[in-house]
Amino acid sequence: MLNNKTILITGGTGSFGHHFVDYVFAHYKPKKIIIYSRDEFKQFHMQNTYREYEKVLRFFIGDVRDKERLRRALQGVDFVIHAAALKQVPTCEYNPIEAIKTNINGACNVIDTCLDVGVKKVVALSTDKSVSPANLYGSTKMVSDKLFAAANAYSGEDGTKFAVVRYGNVAGSRGSVIPFFQDIINNGGKELPITDYRMTRFWISLEEGVKLVINALEQSRGGETFISKIPSFKVTDLAQAMLPGCQMPEIGIREGEKLHEVMVSAEDSGHTYEYEKHYIIYPNYNWWNSDKIIPGGAKVEPGFIYSSGTNTEWMSIGEIQARLKEDHGKHE
Repeated sequence: MLNNKTILITGGTGSFGHHFVDYVFAHYKPKKIIIYSRDEFKQFHMQNTYREYEKVLRFFIGDVRDKERLRRALQGVDFVIHAAALKQVPTCEYNPIEAIKTNINGACNVIDTCLDVGVKKVVALSTDKSVSPANLYGSTKMVSDKLFAAANAYSGEDGTKFAVVRYGNVAGSRGSVIPFFQDIINNGGKELPITDYRMTRFWISLEEGVKLVINALEQSRGGETFISKIPSFKVTDLAQAMLPGCQMPEIGIREGEKLHEVMVSAEDSGHTYEYEKHYIIYPNYNWWNSDKIIPGGAKVEPGFIYSSGTNTEWMSIGEIQARLKEDHGKHE
């Protein structure tokens, strides 16, 4: 699928971009991977990390807000993975216009330029926070998801295919609870604060996230939202796995924070199909038809909700510790 293809990743210096590059170079022989981002220092660091791939790994300084720069970077590109976004909930709340410029206007720029230059497929990364959003970040990503799905109406049968990949907190990524707890532990802390003892989250590794994106690139026919089947964990169990016996003061849920993650809502259940390792939410537009449903799935029950609080697969403290050790070994 990716052999001899040119792939561009917006926001490619982040956690996802690093793991995508690792995975693709280990399993495929791409013609070129282009990292498109606005932070020159992160690009410099990434260049030094991947010097062995310098002939096929290229770097473009640019912002998704800049349509002309995007157009230049996308010349000759086969596939685009749109990972650029303002993601920190408090930052987006305090800087709402900036979040809109990047997460919504930037999505429009990616869509327009991909259509104009003839990119074959685009996969946009989304988040559980886009489902029934409770904060501005989630709201901007909900709009972004809608934009990428609707973009297929403008591309025609043989034009660019747009799809979305949605997952919850990525274990170990910047901004997730694991590095937050680890910083406290590294600084000698004996307490790990919990916003609410009932809180649950999904667990997805960066490698699983990368595989889901590649699956979407391979299977997408335009307009789908792909969601991995992944286990849930209690945040209190995560704290005990990372610092056994620690005190866990309950500090109260923060504004815009959810008790449980939801990745398929009851409203989406009417056009959601279950597959062996993932769910797909299909578009609900008059330009889309059921002939595009990917074989091998079964429609979920009406009112189905895929929530971290009601998930059927749960991780124990021991399983969390094993996964933390496994992920740490991969990152060394």
